Amino acid sequence: MSQPKQLDNPLYALIHKDDIRHFNQQRPDDPIDFTGGDFRGLDLRQLDARQINFSDAYFRSADLRGVDLRECNLEGASLSHAQISGAYFPAQLAAEEILMSLNFGTRLRYTRI
Repeated sequence: MSQPKQLDNPLYALIHKDDIRHFNQQRPDDPIDFTGGDFRGLDLRQLDARQINFSDAYFRSADLRGVDLRECNLEGASLSHAQISGAYFPAQLAAEEILMSLNFGTRLRYTRI
């Protein structure tokens, strides 16, 4: 089982400095790889999350309210105790998977369509 890690990425550093505005301004149009990243307890409410790979990431107690995650890869991520009101999730994630991750910290598993 992988542990959350701090990523060596200037965009990741902006998120950890609570500088979401500058992250959104500097992000490329290309996909961003934040695989296995530690996002525990962060306020991500204004994050432009298009095409971010959050696979195996940790979002324990993070604030994801209103974030559009539909274009993200969240496979293997953990949402334990995160705030998700108004967030959009990929269609491949069943509501039961999201609830299990929120309540018990299980890793998200995609439903293959």
